[in-house]
Amino acid sequence: MGHCHDAVLSRLANAVTPLWRLPYQEQLQVKHESQRKVLQTLASRLEELGIDAQKPGGLCCPLQPVVPSPIINGYRNKSTFSVNRGPDGNPKTVGLYVGTGKARNIVCVKANHLENMPPKHKQVAQCYEEFICGSPLDSCILFHAGGHWRELVVRTTSRGHTMAIVTFHPQELGQEALAAQKALLKEFFTCGPGAVCALTSLYFQESTMTRCSHEQSPYQLLQGEPHIFEELCGLKFRISPDAFFQVNTAGAEVLYQAVGKLCQATGDTVLLDICCGTGTIGLSLARQVSKVIGVEVVEKAIEDARWNAAFNGISNCEFHSGKAEAVLPQLLASWEDARPLVAVVNPSRAGLHYRVVRAIRNCRSIRRLLYISCKPEGEAMRNFLELCCPPDPRKKLTGEPFAPVLAVPFDLFPHTVHCELVLLLSR
Repeated sequence: MGHCHDAVLSRLANAVTPLWRLPYQEQLQVKHESQRKVLQTLASRLEELGIDAQKPGGLCCPLQPVVPSPIINGYRNKSTFSVNRGPDGNPKTVGLYVGTGKARNIVCVKANHLENMPPKHKQVAQCYEEFICGSPLDSCILFHAGGHWRELVVRTTSRGHTMAIVTFHPQELGQEALAAQKALLKEFFTCGPGAVCALTSLYFQESTMTRCSHEQSPYQLLQGEPHIFEELCGLKFRISPDAFFQVNTAGAEVLYQAVGKLCQATGDTVLLDICCGTGTIGLSLARQVSKVIGVEVVEKAIEDARWNAAFNGISNCEFHSGKAEAVLPQLLASWEDARPLVAVVNPSRAGLHYRVVRAIRNCRSIRRLLYISCKPEGEAMRNFLELCCPPDPRKKLTGEPFAPVLAVPFDLFPHTVHCELVLLLSR
Protein backbone atom coordinates (compact mmCIF):
# COMPACT_ATOMS: atom_id res chain seq x y z
CA MET A 1 0.00 0.00 0.00
CA GLY A 2 2.74 2.47 1.11
CA HIS A 3 4.37 3.46 -2.15
CA CYS A 4 1.19 3.15 -4.19
CA HIS A 5 -0.72 5.19 -1.62
CA ASP A 6 1.91 7.96 -1.68
CA ALA A 7 1.72 8.05 -5.46
CA VAL A 8 -2.06 8.57 -5.32
CA LEU A 9 -1.67 11.27 -2.67
CA SER A 10 0.85 13.22 -4.71
CA ARG A 11 -1.38 12.79 -7.78
CA LEU A 12 -4.13 14.51 -5.81
CA ALA A 13 -1.81 17.27 -4.61
CA ASN A 14 -0.53 17.77 -8.17
CA ALA A 15 -4.10 17.94 -9.51
CA VAL A 16 -5.54 20.28 -6.87
CA THR A 17 -2.47 22.27 -5.81
CA PRO A 18 -0.02 21.88 -8.73
CA LEU A 19 2.47 24.49 -7.43
CA TRP A 20 2.71 23.07 -3.88
CA ARG A 21 6.36 22.02 -4.25
CA LEU A 22 7.54 25.50 -5.36
CA PRO A 23 8.73 28.11 -2.83
CA TYR A 24 6.08 30.80 -2.55
CA GLN A 25 8.10 33.50 -4.36
CA GLU A 26 8.42 31.16 -7.34
CA GLN A 27 4.69 30.47 -7.30
CA LEU A 28 4.13 34.23 -7.63
CA GLN A 29 6.53 34.35 -10.59
CA VAL A 30 4.62 31.56 -12.38
CA LYS A 31 1.37 33.48 -11.87
CA HIS A 32 2.86 36.78 -13.03
CA GLU A 33 3.94 35.08 -16.23
CA SER A 34 0.46 33.67 -16.91
CA GLN A 35 -1.16 37.08 -16.29
CA ARG A 36 1.34 38.64 -18.73
CA LYS A 37 0.20 36.15 -21.38
CA VAL A 38 -3.44 37.09 -20.74
CA LEU A 39 -2.67 40.78 -21.30
CA GLN A 40 -0.63 40.02 -24.42
CA THR A 41 -3.50 37.98 -25.81
CA LEU A 42 -5.95 40.78 -25.08
CA ALA A 43 -3.64 43.32 -26.76
CA SER A 44 -3.27 41.26 -29.92
CA ARG A 45 -7.01 40.50 -30.10
CA LEU A 46 -7.73 44.24 -29.80
CA GLU A 47 -5.14 44.99 -32.50
CA GLU A 48 -7.04 42.61 -34.80
CA LEU A 49 -10.14 44.74 -34.18
CA GLY A 50 -8.23 47.83 -35.28
CA ILE A 51 -7.55 49.26 -31.83
CA ASP A 52 -4.05 50.51 -31.13
CA ALA A 53 -3.68 48.60 -27.89
CA GLN A 54 -0.07 47.44 -27.73
CA LYS A 55 1.87 49.03 -24.90
CA PRO A 56 5.44 48.20 -23.74
CA GLY A 57 6.09 44.44 -23.67
CA GLY A 58 3.18 43.78 -26.01
CA LEU A 59 0.73 44.16 -23.11
CA CYS A 60 -2.56 46.03 -23.37
CA CYS A 61 -1.79 47.97 -20.16
CA PRO A 62 0.76 48.00 -17.31
CA LEU A 63 0.78 44.85 -15.14
CA GLN A 64 1.62 45.19 -11.46
CA PRO A 65 3.42 42.39 -9.55
CA VAL A 66 1.19 39.68 -8.08
CA VAL A 67 0.00 40.77 -4.63
CA PRO A 68 0.81 37.87 -2.27
CA SER A 69 -1.74 36.16 -0.03
CA PRO A 70 -1.37 37.02 3.68
CA ILE A 71 -1.94 33.32 4.45
CA ILE A 72 -0.28 30.62 2.35
CA ASN A 73 -1.36 27.33 3.94
CA GLY A 74 -4.81 26.21 5.07
CA TYR A 75 -6.38 29.40 3.74
CA ARG A 76 -9.55 27.89 2.27
CA ASN A 77 -12.76 28.72 4.15
CA LYS A 78 -14.86 26.33 2.07
CA SER A 79 -14.22 22.79 0.81
CA THR A 80 -16.44 20.42 -1.14
CA PHE A 81 -15.81 16.71 -0.59
CA SER A 82 -17.10 13.97 -2.86
CA VAL A 83 -18.13 10.45 -1.90
CA ASN A 84 -16.83 7.73 -4.20
CA ARG A 85 -14.51 4.73 -4.51
CA GLY A 86 -11.11 5.25 -2.90
CA PRO A 87 -7.77 3.82 -4.08
CA ASP A 88 -8.53 0.79 -1.86
CA GLY A 89 -11.92 0.29 -3.52
CA ASN A 90 -13.98 1.54 -0.55
CA PRO A 91 -17.11 3.14 -2.13
CA LYS A 92 -17.62 5.26 0.99
CA THR A 93 -14.41 7.28 0.72
CA VAL A 94 -14.84 11.01 1.42
CA GLY A 95 -12.31 13.12 -0.46
CA LEU A 96 -11.46 14.79 -3.76
CA TYR A 97 -11.37 13.31 -7.25
CA VAL A 98 -8.26 12.33 -9.13
CA GLY A 99 -8.36 11.15 -12.73
CA THR A 100 -10.93 11.70 -15.45
CA GLY A 101 -14.21 10.09 -16.45
CA LYS A 102 -12.84 9.68 -19.95
CA ALA A 103 -9.84 7.64 -18.85
CA ARG A 104 -12.11 5.71 -16.42
CA ASN A 105 -9.49 6.14 -13.73
CA ILE A 106 -11.40 8.31 -11.28
CA VAL A 107 -10.64 7.66 -7.64
CA CYS A 108 -11.64 9.61 -4.57
CA VAL A 109 -8.65 10.47 -2.39
CA LYS A 110 -8.67 11.75 1.18
CA ALA A 111 -7.52 15.36 1.34
CA ASN A 112 -5.48 14.97 4.53
CA HIS A 113 -2.21 16.28 3.11
CA LEU A 114 -3.46 19.18 0.96
CA GLU A 115 -1.61 22.40 1.81
CA ASN A 116 -4.51 24.77 1.14
CA MET A 117 -7.11 23.05 3.30
CA PRO A 118 -7.39 23.80 7.04
CA PRO A 119 -7.28 20.92 9.58
CA LYS A 120 -10.92 21.55 10.54
CA HIS A 121 -12.17 20.69 7.03
CA LYS A 122 -10.18 17.45 7.07
CA GLN A 123 -11.57 16.59 10.51
CA VAL A 124 -15.21 17.04 9.44
CA ALA A 125 -14.60 15.00 6.26
CA GLN A 126 -13.01 12.22 8.32
CA CYS A 127 -16.00 12.17 10.70
CA TYR A 128 -18.50 12.13 7.82
CA GLU A 129 -16.64 9.17 6.33
CA GLU A 130 -16.80 7.36 9.67
CA PHE A 131 -20.55 8.05 9.82
CA ILE A 132 -21.42 6.82 6.33
CA CYS A 133 -19.16 3.75 6.75
CA GLY A 134 -21.29 2.85 9.77
CA SER A 135 -24.54 3.48 7.90
CA PRO A 136 -26.48 0.58 6.33
CA LEU A 137 -27.31 2.89 3.40
CA ASP A 138 -25.00 2.92 0.38
CA SER A 139 -23.16 5.90 -0.99
CA CYS A 140 -24.69 7.39 -4.13
CA ILE A 141 -22.08 7.30 -6.87
CA LEU A 142 -24.30 7.15 -9.97
CA PHE A 143 -27.80 8.53 -9.41
CA HIS A 144 -29.53 5.81 -11.43
CA ALA A 145 -27.62 3.06 -9.65
CA GLY A 146 -29.17 3.89 -6.28
CA GLY A 147 -27.49 4.75 -3.00
CA HIS A 148 -27.91 7.83 -0.84
CA TRP A 149 -24.89 9.49 0.81
CA ARG A 150 -23.38 12.20 -1.33
CA GLU A 151 -21.26 15.34 -1.07
CA LEU A 152 -20.16 17.17 2.03
CA VAL A 153 -19.49 20.92 2.03
CA VAL A 154 -17.58 22.41 4.97
CA ARG A 155 -17.42 26.17 5.57
CA THR A 156 -15.36 27.77 8.33
CA THR A 157 -14.70 31.34 9.45
CA SER A 158 -11.93 33.14 11.32
CA ARG A 159 -14.31 33.42 14.29
CA GLY A 160 -14.04 29.64 14.69
CA HIS A 161 -17.48 28.83 13.24
CA THR A 162 -17.98 25.62 11.25
CA MET A 163 -20.90 24.77 8.96
CA ALA A 164 -21.33 21.32 7.44
CA ILE A 165 -23.80 20.57 4.64
CA VAL A 166 -24.54 16.95 3.80
CA THR A 167 -26.15 16.10 0.46
CA PHE A 168 -28.38 13.04 0.33
CA HIS A 169 -30.17 11.35 -2.58
CA PRO A 170 -33.61 10.27 -1.27
CA GLN A 171 -34.18 7.70 -4.09
CA GLU A 172 -37.43 5.89 -3.05
CA LEU A 173 -37.23 6.54 0.70
CA GLY A 174 -40.41 7.69 2.42
CA GLN A 175 -40.61 10.61 4.87
CA GLU A 176 -40.26 8.34 7.92
CA ALA A 177 -37.10 6.65 6.67
CA LEU A 178 -35.69 10.05 5.71
CA ALA A 179 -36.46 11.46 9.15
CA ALA A 180 -34.66 8.49 10.71
CA GLN A 181 -31.51 9.16 8.64
CA LYS A 182 -31.53 12.83 9.57
CA ALA A 183 -31.88 11.93 13.24
CA LEU A 184 -28.91 9.53 13.03
CA LEU A 185 -26.75 12.12 11.29
CA LYS A 186 -27.66 14.78 13.84
CA GLU A 187 -27.00 12.41 16.75
CA PHE A 188 -23.59 11.44 15.33
CA PHE A 189 -22.46 15.07 15.11
CA THR A 190 -24.03 16.27 18.38
CA CYS A 191 -23.32 13.45 20.83
CA GLY A 192 -21.53 10.77 18.80
CA PRO A 193 -17.92 10.63 17.51
CA GLY A 194 -18.62 13.65 15.27
CA ALA A 195 -19.14 15.91 18.31
CA VAL A 196 -15.36 16.61 18.28
CA CYS A 197 -16.01 18.82 15.21
CA ALA A 198 -18.05 21.21 17.40
CA LEU A 199 -20.23 22.22 14.44
CA THR A 200 -21.92 25.62 14.56
CA SER A 201 -24.43 24.53 11.88
CA LEU A 202 -25.38 21.16 10.43
CA TYR A 203 -27.43 21.27 7.23
CA PHE A 204 -29.00 18.49 5.18
CA GLN A 205 -30.08 18.75 1.56
CA GLU A 206 -32.11 16.14 -0.31
CA SER A 207 -30.89 16.38 -3.84
CA THR A 208 -31.61 14.49 -7.03
CA MET A 209 -29.39 16.72 -9.16
CA THR A 210 -25.67 17.34 -9.32
CA ARG A 211 -25.84 20.90 -7.98
CA CYS A 212 -28.99 22.12 -6.28
CA SER A 213 -29.91 25.64 -5.23
CA HIS A 214 -31.93 26.34 -2.09
CA GLU A 215 -34.91 27.12 -4.33
CA GLN A 216 -34.70 23.72 -6.03
CA SER A 217 -34.27 21.81 -2.79
CA PRO A 218 -34.20 23.65 0.56
CA TYR A 219 -31.26 23.40 2.94
CA GLN A 220 -32.66 21.85 6.11
CA LEU A 221 -31.03 22.93 9.36
CA LEU A 222 -30.63 19.79 11.50
CA GLN A 223 -28.78 21.44 14.33
CA GLY A 224 -27.20 24.69 15.44
CA GLU A 225 -27.32 28.18 13.97
CA PRO A 226 -28.76 29.01 10.53
CA HIS A 227 -25.73 31.19 9.68
CA ILE A 228 -22.04 31.44 10.42
CA PHE A 229 -20.29 34.80 10.71
CA GLU A 230 -17.09 36.24 9.28
CA GLU A 231 -15.15 39.46 9.88
CA LEU A 232 -13.89 41.32 6.83
CA CYS A 233 -12.58 44.89 6.54
CA GLY A 234 -13.85 45.64 10.05
CA LEU A 235 -17.39 44.52 9.18
CA LYS A 236 -19.35 41.46 10.26
CA PHE A 237 -20.82 39.26 7.53
CA ARG A 238 -23.43 36.55 7.80
CA ILE A 239 -23.05 33.54 5.54
CA SER A 240 -25.87 31.23 4.37
CA PRO A 241 -25.18 27.65 3.19
CA ASP A 242 -25.17 28.54 -0.52
CA ALA A 243 -23.96 32.14 -0.48
CA PHE A 244 -20.77 33.02 -2.37
CA PHE A 245 -17.90 34.26 -0.22
CA GLN A 246 -14.29 34.59 -1.41
CA VAL A 247 -12.58 31.34 -0.46
CA ASN A 248 -9.56 33.14 1.07
CA THR A 249 -10.82 35.69 3.61
CA ALA A 250 -7.49 37.37 4.43
CA GLY A 251 -6.68 37.56 0.70
CA ALA A 252 -10.13 39.02 -0.02
CA GLU A 253 -9.50 41.83 2.48
CA VAL A 254 -6.34 42.84 0.62
CA LEU A 255 -8.22 42.60 -2.69
CA TYR A 256 -11.16 44.75 -1.56
CA GLN A 257 -8.91 47.45 -0.06
CA ALA A 258 -7.10 47.69 -3.40
CA VAL A 259 -10.40 47.76 -5.30
CA GLY A 260 -11.39 50.73 -3.11
CA LYS A 261 -8.26 52.62 -4.19
CA LEU A 262 -8.60 51.67 -7.87
CA CYS A 263 -12.21 52.90 -7.96
CA GLN A 264 -10.92 56.41 -7.26
CA ALA A 265 -14.34 56.92 -5.76
CA THR A 266 -15.17 60.36 -4.43
CA GLY A 267 -17.91 61.25 -1.98
CA ASP A 268 -20.55 61.61 -4.69
CA THR A 269 -19.72 58.38 -6.57
CA VAL A 270 -22.34 55.67 -6.97
CA LEU A 271 -20.83 52.17 -6.85
CA LEU A 272 -22.54 49.51 -8.91
CA ASP A 273 -21.63 46.06 -7.53
CA ILE A 274 -22.57 43.44 -10.14
CA CYS A 275 -22.66 39.78 -8.97
CA CYS A 276 -22.36 41.11 -5.41
CA GLY A 277 -22.90 37.88 -3.46
CA THR A 278 -23.39 38.70 0.22
CA GLY A 279 -22.44 42.31 -0.51
CA THR A 280 -18.83 42.08 0.65
CA ILE A 281 -17.28 44.43 -1.93
CA GLY A 282 -20.01 47.07 -1.87
CA LEU A 283 -20.32 47.09 1.90
CA SER A 284 -16.56 47.28 2.45
CA LEU A 285 -16.48 50.38 0.18
CA ALA A 286 -19.79 51.94 1.26
CA ARG A 287 -18.15 54.50 3.53
CA GLN A 288 -16.16 55.98 0.61
CA VAL A 289 -19.12 56.50 -1.75
CA SER A 290 -22.52 58.14 -1.73
CA LYS A 291 -24.44 54.99 -2.65
CA VAL A 292 -23.96 51.29 -3.42
CA ILE A 293 -26.27 49.30 -5.70
CA GLY A 294 -25.76 45.54 -5.61
CA VAL A 295 -27.17 42.97 -8.05
CA GLU A 296 -27.07 39.21 -7.40
CA VAL A 297 -28.93 36.14 -8.67
CA VAL A 298 -28.81 34.01 -5.47
CA GLU A 299 -31.86 34.99 -3.42
CA LYS A 300 -30.37 33.89 -0.08
CA ALA A 301 -27.18 35.86 -0.72
CA ILE A 302 -29.25 39.03 -1.21
CA GLU A 303 -31.01 38.36 2.10
CA ASP A 304 -27.54 38.06 3.65
CA ALA A 305 -26.39 41.28 1.93
CA ARG A 306 -29.39 43.22 3.29
CA TRP A 307 -28.84 41.79 6.77
CA ASN A 308 -25.11 42.59 6.57
CA ALA A 309 -25.84 46.20 5.60
CA ALA A 310 -28.34 46.66 8.43
CA PHE A 311 -26.22 44.91 11.05
CA ASN A 312 -23.18 47.05 10.21
CA GLY A 313 -25.26 50.22 10.25
CA ILE A 314 -24.76 50.89 6.55
CA SER A 315 -27.77 52.66 5.09
CA ASN A 316 -26.56 53.79 1.65
CA CYS A 317 -26.80 50.35 0.01
CA GLU A 318 -29.62 48.79 -1.97
CA PHE A 319 -29.60 45.20 -3.21
CA HIS A 320 -31.55 43.78 -6.13
CA SER A 321 -32.07 40.07 -6.54
CA GLY A 322 -32.36 38.53 -9.98
CA LYS A 323 -30.22 37.70 -12.98
CA ALA A 324 -27.95 40.62 -13.80
CA GLU A 325 -29.07 40.44 -17.44
CA ALA A 326 -32.68 41.02 -16.32
CA VAL A 327 -32.11 43.62 -13.59
CA LEU A 328 -29.27 45.72 -14.97
CA PRO A 329 -30.51 46.86 -18.40
CA GLN A 330 -33.68 48.26 -16.77
CA LEU A 331 -31.71 49.86 -13.98
CA LEU A 332 -29.21 51.52 -16.33
CA ALA A 333 -31.52 52.40 -19.21
CA SER A 334 -33.43 54.72 -16.88
CA TRP A 335 -30.29 56.05 -15.17
CA GLU A 336 -30.75 59.81 -14.90
CA ASP A 337 -28.51 60.38 -11.91
CA ALA A 338 -25.80 62.98 -12.51
CA ARG A 339 -23.44 61.39 -9.96
CA PRO A 340 -20.44 59.52 -11.40
CA LEU A 341 -21.04 55.79 -11.64
CA VAL A 342 -18.26 53.25 -11.06
CA ALA A 343 -19.00 49.59 -11.78
CA VAL A 344 -17.32 46.59 -10.14
CA VAL A 345 -18.06 43.18 -11.63
CA ASN A 346 -17.00 39.91 -10.06
CA PRO A 347 -18.76 37.22 -12.10
CA SER A 348 -18.41 33.45 -11.89
CA ARG A 349 -16.12 31.66 -14.34
CA ALA A 350 -18.90 31.81 -16.90
CA GLY A 351 -18.31 35.56 -17.21
CA LEU A 352 -20.94 38.26 -17.69
CA HIS A 353 -24.05 37.66 -19.76
CA TYR A 354 -23.90 39.49 -23.10
CA ARG A 355 -26.87 41.69 -22.17
CA VAL A 356 -25.03 42.84 -19.04
CA VAL A 357 -21.98 43.84 -21.08
CA ARG A 358 -24.24 45.68 -23.50
CA ALA A 359 -26.03 47.54 -20.69
CA ILE A 360 -22.72 48.63 -19.14
CA ARG A 361 -21.30 49.68 -22.46
CA ASN A 362 -24.37 51.65 -23.47
CA CYS A 363 -24.68 53.45 -20.14
CA ARG A 364 -22.82 56.73 -20.62
CA SER A 365 -22.52 57.42 -16.90
CA ILE A 366 -20.14 54.49 -16.30
CA ARG A 367 -16.64 55.85 -16.88
CA ARG A 368 -14.65 53.36 -14.79
CA LEU A 369 -15.13 49.62 -14.60
CA LEU A 370 -13.27 47.14 -12.43
CA TYR A 371 -13.51 43.60 -13.76
CA ILE A 372 -12.42 40.98 -11.20
CA SER A 373 -11.84 37.54 -12.66
CA CYS A 374 -10.36 34.29 -11.35
CA LYS A 375 -10.19 32.94 -14.90
CA PRO A 376 -9.26 35.84 -17.19
CA GLU A 377 -8.14 33.53 -20.00
CA GLY A 378 -11.67 32.03 -20.20
CA GLU A 379 -15.05 33.65 -20.76
CA ALA A 380 -13.81 36.88 -19.17
CA MET A 381 -11.59 37.42 -22.22
CA ARG A 382 -14.73 37.50 -24.38
CA ASN A 383 -16.19 40.13 -22.04
CA PHE A 384 -13.00 42.25 -22.20
CA LEU A 385 -13.25 42.26 -26.00
CA GLU A 386 -16.95 43.16 -25.95
CA LEU A 387 -16.23 46.04 -23.57
CA CYS A 388 -13.24 47.37 -25.54
CA CYS A 389 -14.14 46.69 -29.20
CA PRO A 390 -15.09 49.52 -31.59
CA PRO A 391 -18.83 50.36 -31.59
CA ASP A 392 -20.77 47.61 -33.36
CA PRO A 393 -24.38 48.47 -34.25
CA ARG A 394 -25.10 44.88 -35.32
CA LYS A 395 -24.30 43.65 -31.83
CA LYS A 396 -26.01 46.72 -30.33
CA LEU A 397 -22.72 47.73 -28.71
CA THR A 398 -23.17 51.40 -29.46
CA GLY A 399 -21.52 53.05 -26.44
CA GLU A 400 -17.99 54.39 -26.48
CA PRO A 401 -15.45 51.56 -25.93
CA PHE A 402 -13.56 51.10 -22.68
CA ALA A 403 -9.77 50.79 -22.69
CA PRO A 404 -7.61 48.76 -20.29
CA VAL A 405 -5.70 51.06 -17.92
CA LEU A 406 -4.07 48.81 -15.33
CA ALA A 407 -3.98 45.15 -14.31
CA VAL A 408 -3.37 44.03 -10.73
CA PRO A 409 -3.25 40.29 -9.94
CA PHE A 410 -3.98 39.01 -6.41
CA ASP A 411 -2.94 35.59 -5.25
CA LEU A 412 -6.05 34.33 -3.51
CA PHE A 413 -5.22 30.69 -4.27
CA PRO A 414 -1.66 29.79 -3.18
CA HIS A 415 -0.32 26.40 -4.42
CA THR A 416 -2.78 26.46 -7.38
CA VAL A 417 -2.22 28.06 -10.79
CA HIS A 418 -5.17 30.41 -10.28
CA CYS A 419 -5.05 34.06 -9.50
CA GLU A 420 -7.63 36.82 -9.12
CA LEU A 421 -7.00 39.49 -11.77
CA VAL A 422 -8.37 42.99 -11.36
CA LEU A 423 -8.52 44.77 -14.70
CA LEU A 424 -9.27 48.49 -14.56
CA LEU A 425 -11.06 49.76 -17.68
CA SER A 426 -11.98 53.35 -18.35
CA ARG A 427 -13.29 55.58 -21.11
